[in-house]
Amino acid sequence: MGLIVQKYGGTSVGDTERIQAVAQRVHQTALAGHSVIVVVSAMGKSTDVLVKLADGITSNPSRREMDMLLSTGEQVTIALLSMALHERGQAAISLTGAQVGIITEAEHTRARILEICTERIERHLDEGKVIVVAGFQGTSGGTGSRLGDDLEITTLGRGGSDTSAVALAAAMQAERCEIYTDVPGILTADPRIVPDARLMDEITCDEMLELASLGASVLHPRAVEIARNYGIPLVVRSSWTDQPGTLVTGPMPQPRALEGLEIAHPVDAVEFDADQAKVALLRVPDRPGVAARLFGELADQSLNVDLVIQSIHEGNSNDIAFTVRSHVLDQAESVAEHIAPILRSQPNATDEAEVQSSGKIAKISIAGAGMIGRPGVAAGMFSALAAANVNIQMIATSEVKVSCTVAQSDCDRAIATLCEHFDVSSSPARIERTQLDLSSLPSVRGAALDLDQSQLAIRYVPDEPGLAAKIFQILADRGISVDMIIQSQRSRPCQGQMTRDIACTVAQADAELAKDILRAAAAELNCGEVTVEHAIAKVSIVGIGMIHRPGIAAAMFKALSAANINIRMIATSEIKISCVVAQDNGVQALKVVHAAFDLAAAIEVPV
Repeated sequence: MGLIVQKYGGTSVGDTERIQAVAQRVHQTALAGHSVIVVVSAMGKSTDVLVKLADGITSNPSRREMDMLLSTGEQVTIALLSMALHERGQAAISLTGAQVGIITEAEHTRARILEICTERIERHLDEGKVIVVAGFQGTSGGTGSRLGDDLEITTLGRGGSDTSAVALAAAMQAERCEIYTDVPGILTADPRIVPDARLMDEITCDEMLELASLGASVLHPRAVEIARNYGIPLVVRSSWTDQPGTLVTGPMPQPRALEGLEIAHPVDAVEFDADQAKVALLRVPDRPGVAARLFGELADQSLNVDLVIQSIHEGNSNDIAFTVRSHVLDQAESVAEHIAPILRSQPNATDEAEVQSSGKIAKISIAGAGMIGRPGVAAGMFSALAAANVNIQMIATSEVKVSCTVAQSDCDRAIATLCEHFDVSSSPARIERTQLDLSSLPSVRGAALDLDQSQLAIRYVPDEPGLAAKIFQILADRGISVDMIIQSQRSRPCQGQMTRDIACTVAQADAELAKDILRAAAAELNCGEVTVEHAIAKVSIVGIGMIHRPGIAAAMFKALSAANINIRMIATSEIKISCVVAQDNGVQALKVVHAAFDLAAAIEVPV
């Protein structure tokens, strides 16, 4: 029998009765012959209680002291769980993150794991003990450490216990890591919004990473990234039942150094596709059904699209652009030319949609869960490409990937530039999608809704290299992270120079500050008006089965159109499609998209 790492969240250890139930499950695992490491969170809402205590003292607490305070929550749980195991005759020892050897960056409240010193863990396991570890925490510095002599308690930020558990599983080469929570596994949508969401038997790491990044709170994307990089099987199960839950599958384990175990850099891969072409429709009407009609026609011709972006524009029209394989450019352009006369900005208008196309395009992407919550990653990409004199034609983003299209002739230079800028010498193992039987996989695995974002629009941005980089660097310098970024395909003259509009989404809590910062910098950037729209929602679908399968985007857009829901922005990655809609339509959008791809369970899943 091998080593199993189990993680229990706050609700699973919310009171002494539940801790006793966890102890019984852990004891049974040990009796089955497994070595066991248990990672636990603070009990129930105890972290919220600690935060409230701090708020009663100061409105601006030191991040160091917050780490000292919050790290105590898990220490209560590990001591009680160890006592419960002792009562069952099971040898056990409780260890804090520092005692178990979790070494992190010297970054309070959001540290990342650099390495785990396993000597003490191995010794206690050899003694037959269950090791009960305080999740969410580690230590930086310490005597003899290369990080310095001052030992500091650090915490890992949101999802820190998930991250602790999977990191320990990777360091100890565990047989698997089991994540126990208050839901039966990973569902196709949030069951609080979609009651008939279906429990998944399994999901790939790539899909889970996108869903986790979109707010599927069962797993944190940092934990998924570690599992994928080190080939650790993940199982998400209910702590209340013995049901098998959901298996998160990854690529075969690859040799990888344990030093720098968690992604210390925001980007861990530079990817490219040098065989793409672009088709853009300018001045399409801003009304429901337009995207559905266009991509429905493309799907009818069995044309598979890769990147899709719909950008904002003044007035009642938008721009839509998409990429296809080079060898089908003529066919895709013919479809667009056929439909363009039908897509008029207004009834009886003479201003028809215009089609532009270009071949010899390369798609360059940076990827990594480390970019979540780290402002400036996209700006760094844009700045590096501008410095290398590589012009960006399209931008499409997801939470864990930023993609740009550039001239095919610039591809090699762009790759070298980004690898150097982000210190990427090799990419981690990813699922070999060409080896998967995509026909056996569902086109869409799950759907997600984000109601906590706002849309920023920056008008009349000079169409010259480096301006996008400056805009997003200004936001990054103030600690504001950007999610979707879309640059309009249409250029127009303003004060003697050609300009474009740029739109992005940011957290609602940062939106007004972001607007004020960019307005203050408008003269320096030589751009026009900066506006913010709070009442938006982002609905997304994720599925590795959509690769090379035409019609998925069309089906999503058709479902939204049938519900009379207008799409304001579109951005995609290879396995994800996101649409921004009015906030009032967000819940309905999630429900109709979930239904459109037949994701509902035959019976309601208990949660």
